Amino acid sequence: MTKKILIISSDNTGHGHKSITESLCEKIGMDHDINVHVVDGFSLGGHSLLNIGKTYGPITRRSENLWEKVFNYSAENPELIDKFIEMLIRKNFLKLLDEEKPDLILSVHPNFNGSILNILEKEFIKIPFLTLIADLVNISPLWADKRADVIICPTIEARDKCIEYGVPAEKIKVVGFPVRSRFFRNSTNKKVNYRVGTPLNFLIMSGGEGVGNMKSIAEILFDQFDCSVKIVAGRNAKLKAELEQSLKRKYGNKVDIYGFTKDIQDLMFQADIAFTRGSPNVMFEAFASNTPIMITGALPGQEQDNPTFAEKLNLGVICKDPSQIEAKINQLLENDAEKLNHIIHCQRKFINSRAAEEIIQFMLEVENRFEWKLQLA
Repeated sequence: MTKKILIISSDNTGHGHKSITESLCEKIGMDHDINVHVVDGFSLGGHSLLNIGKTYGPITRRSENLWEKVFNYSAENPELIDKFIEMLIRKNFLKLLDEEKPDLILSVHPNFNGSILNILEKEFIKIPFLTLIADLVNISPLWADKRADVIICPTIEARDKCIEYGVPAEKIKVVGFPVRSRFFRNSTNKKVNYRVGTPLNFLIMSGGEGVGNMKSIAEILFDQFDCSVKIVAGRNAKLKAELEQSLKRKYGNKVDIYGFTKDIQDLMFQADIAFTRGSPNVMFEAFASNTPIMITGALPGQEQDNPTFAEKLNLGVICKDPSQIEAKINQLLENDAEKLNHIIHCQRKFINSRAAEEIIQFMLEVENRFEWKLQLA
């Protein structure tokens, strides 16, 4: 019997929620016994909520301090946020349930956990509800609603935070962070064969929204190393134009500047080192592609401890001060790039290439258990 899964995601609050959804859908597409329907949770609240979701990009690009206040307010007032969103999405969500009749609901965005659970509870609707956390260490209480049937965590740190918030340990499943299959190399034997004087390939990126001091980093790399630099400005068209005007004129074909690209994995495969902020999705895609990362910063709130997480596990290095870039890279390149290759080795051991498949299989097991309980009732 075909099962139908409803996934509540987001198209406009960064690219992480969307890419997680895509990683699951590509595996679900291989199973003819599963149908999936994906909806942008913000669209369920009409223009007002959709416009709120669309402010994520401008706020995170222009004012990290404002974003920190937004994150902290929502973390301190989860019940208020849940009730507000519940009020906005209630009518359209119930209509969606009536149209799709899902066997299971999976939320991959924190704003739609408590709000949807409120609606299901008040309407006496019994459908398995699972949450898939898209953050690593700094977990908002919005993720940790103990009424969920299961909360799927990407890290031990996320699990521990959910337990701290009162979620029973038996309701938590640690699987890993699902990454789209195209980010995994065909060969598992990547090694940086560096010798003094060898040109280096650098990649500078900053998540889908394109934030950070990309120009300064590129200039330091060109001044200190024989290299080529590729820069991904994401959806930030203004930044892309500024970088093209300032860098292309000076460095010519040694620099390439991209907007939002669906082929980011190819750029990662070509890079010896990638510079990025502590975005969970970007970090794990780099781990999957065995691309050593230098983390230059993180959004306050949900990303703030991600750089330390990566460095502690030797999956990358932190370099928030541009003046330290040269020294950090030279350390990685010492002794025939010994530290750089050790990072690649640790990434390969750490990443769970089957995370998406395991999450899907686990969801089906939860649905089957739920169905069995209903038959016994």
